[in-house]
Amino acid sequence: MTDIRIALSDKAIAQLPTPKDGWYLARDTELKGFFVVVGKRKRTFTVQGDLRQNGKRASSVRVSIGDTSEMSTRTARATAKEYLAQISKGKHPRAAKEEVQPAAASEAVPNSMPAVEITLREAWQRYLEAHLIRKGRSEKTISSYRDHVERVFMEWLDTPLRELGMDPARVAKKHDETTKTSGPYMANGSMRTLRAIYNHARKTNRSLPPDNPADAVDWNQEERRDTGMGNSDLKGWFAELAVLDNPVRREFHLFTLLSRSRPSALQEAKPAHIDFRRRTLHIPKPKGGSKRAFDIPLSRQMILCLIRVLRFGRQMQPSQSQKWLFPAESASGHLAETKEDREVLSKWGNDLRQTFRMIATAAGVSEFDAKLLMNHSIPGVNAGYVTRHKLVEDHLRSQQQAISTVVFSALGDSLKEHKALINWLGPGANRRAVTQVRLESNTLGEEQERIQQAA
Repeated sequence: MTDIRIALSDKAIAQLPTPKDGWYLARDTELKGFFVVVGKRKRTFTVQGDLRQNGKRASSVRVSIGDTSEMSTRTARATAKEYLAQISKGKHPRAAKEEVQPAAASEAVPNSMPAVEITLREAWQRYLEAHLIRKGRSEKTISSYRDHVERVFMEWLDTPLRELGMDPARVAKKHDETTKTSGPYMANGSMRTLRAIYNHARKTNRSLPPDNPADAVDWNQEERRDTGMGNSDLKGWFAELAVLDNPVRREFHLFTLLSRSRPSALQEAKPAHIDFRRRTLHIPKPKGGSKRAFDIPLSRQMILCLIRVLRFGRQMQPSQSQKWLFPAESASGHLAETKEDREVLSKWGNDLRQTFRMIATAAGVSEFDAKLLMNHSIPGVNAGYVTRHKLVEDHLRSQQQAISTVVFSALGDSLKEHKALINWLGPGANRRAVTQVRLESNTLGEEQERIQQAA
């Protein structure tokens, strides 16, 4: 068969016809010198280029990269680029990695000391201090990066970055292994971390290969989870929430739904952040750091929710409630774990954030206002003329009220029929709940006192 030219991809290669005799080349239309040798039993990624010396063609070399059944086209193309770059500099790709051409090195860095090899550990420490900490990234974000580096890439910590840059197939293989052991999302996330660290390191280490080895990865498909509730689902969810034992946790989940705030931001909310006169709750360190601080406008239902949790907190956790809005018996003094058993409460966390967005649409809130309420960035040139805090006092609060109204209207007659809901949200519910919490606290205190006396 005659040679052909196609855009090489895994699918295109799999569909190439097998020759009856001999072999033929399927040349890539995107990268010159990169092709697949198609034989009767095997298909091999290959590169071919001209070795030059003193600007003149010395010889042509052809180097195989790997079997198409053992590596992806993306990985092979990344390796091909590296090989072709070496060939263009007069160096055979199969030469030993330790082999150094003194002339080329002296030309690249004249009158200087040899470049010092930076390891992944050193690059990570520099990225942590100069980028993450300096730019005020949250502890949760830093913890996620640290987990990727110190757990997923633990065996690479003392490996020179240049070694990884010269061997993108090794990085692609690690991504495949992590996908199998830790799942597709962890594999993708860890590779994004490696890519960011490598790009940051290359700013001050020009000896690193210019192509990021993470670019050789065949990324796993990530689908946005659609776990939000519609209006018809809210009635059942409220019934589940009403029987939750801990009233502080109950109000936490309700406020998460009504505000669409991230649980991590609400966990660290303080009573001092509430301004009942302006009807706002200040979030000083949302995702993106302190520069993204904003005020949540409060609807009537949200204010009642905060009043209830302040009363419950003072009764249940007198000490911790002085500092934290959602106090708990934890090392930090506030709610540290907000997940619930799905059999007890079917929706929490990100489920409620998605629900807020759907309810906002049902309430007639525009896309623009919804983004402002959620403290999202507004695309477009005109966004620079919008001053969010000036809209909070009136316009955004009315939009927030519209959403809360739709949420509670979903209860229908439940507030007259469902006993747990009546006790929680019905007439006189606040007074009864506080009385119940006080009785339980007194009973617990008496029991602890009897135990101490017996001891």
